[in-house]
Amino acid sequence: MSNKSPPPRPAPRLYLATPVVDDPASLLAELPGLLAAADVAAVLLRLKVTDQRTMISRIKALAPPVQKAGAALLVDGHPELVARGGADGAHLPGIAALKEALPSLKPDRIAGVGGLTTRHHSMDAGEIGADYVLFGEPDAKGQRPSSQAIAERLDWWAELFEPPCVGFAISLEEAHEFAASGADFVLVGDFIWADPRGPKAALVEIDAAIKKAHAAALAGQNPAGQEHG
Repeated sequence: MSNKSPPPRPAPRLYLATPVVDDPASLLAELPGLLAAADVAAVLLRLKVTDQRTMISRIKALAPPVQKAGAALLVDGHPELVARGGADGAHLPGIAALKEALPSLKPDRIAGVGGLTTRHHSMDAGEIGADYVLFGEPDAKGQRPSSQAIAERLDWWAELFEPPCVGFAISLEEAHEFAASGADFVLVGDFIWADPRGPKAALVEIDAAIKKAHAAALAGQNPAGQEHG
């Protein structure tokens, strides 16, 4: 047995959630610039619920620019539309939804899962075959754990398990904290789109913050309390 320590984890990457998409035209105009400006691994497409044909046509419109930029397009829910729209996978709200969707998504497409309220659920998701687990998203009532609890869950998962973990960040500070805690990806959404400077400036700033947090964690520094600039 060699005593070599495992290679350091790569720096976390961004996972960008879209606004709820009704007419994709404005998002189509904005996405290429956003994806070129920061290291975005994947885009989570949140679709307004309407008839299937319309939803599929929206996925078909948005998949090519995302994929051309080297990112994956995942649909929030609706695994039955993924293949027909040319998306790369789906994000599923909990274990039951994951189990139900796996036959239609595997082996060619990504099945990510959130809604994991306990450590036990998280481990179940990993064993069933989730491609990533998401911690920290709001529940149906808009409640979510404290950022400290989310960071602890990410740290626990990153230490013990193989599938990537994603931290759902609602601020620059959370993105920084989750990157320092071992998140493989940091999911950002509404606060990016609401930034008065525009989403590109917000995304670039967050990309820099998570890389900095990761570098500080690798160097054995305490990233908490450092400047977020």
